[in-house]
Amino acid sequence: MNDSIDKRFYKIKEVSELLDLPASTLRFWETQFTILKPRRNDGGTRFYTPADIEILKMIKYLIKDKGLKIEAAQEAIRHNHSGIRRHHRAIETLKDVKSRLQSILAALNKLR
Repeated sequence: MNDSIDKRFYKIKEVSELLDLPASTLRFWETQFTILKPRRNDGGTRFYTPADIEILKMIKYLIKDKGLKIEAAQEAIRHNHSGIRRHHRAIETLKDVKSRLQSILAALNKLR
């Protein structure tokens, strides 16, 4: 999930690939989490903002990584949204650091 988010709007296929989640899961989560409201054009095409993607990452963290059920994830977001966001960002940063360290270690092992 180290992909850069640098556009103003993303279609559901792009978000699906970015988060490695099926589009159907994104559509389902949209019905379950009132905090998630992607914009739509007249044809009904969803357009996700970087803020929407951050919310999806938080939901994915709660459901996929922590193993919470939908109702528990909804409750967690309602009662501790900012705390969950900070915790999720810390986890993402740690994963990135771990990945970089593993790359450095692999490069050092090649030199031996």
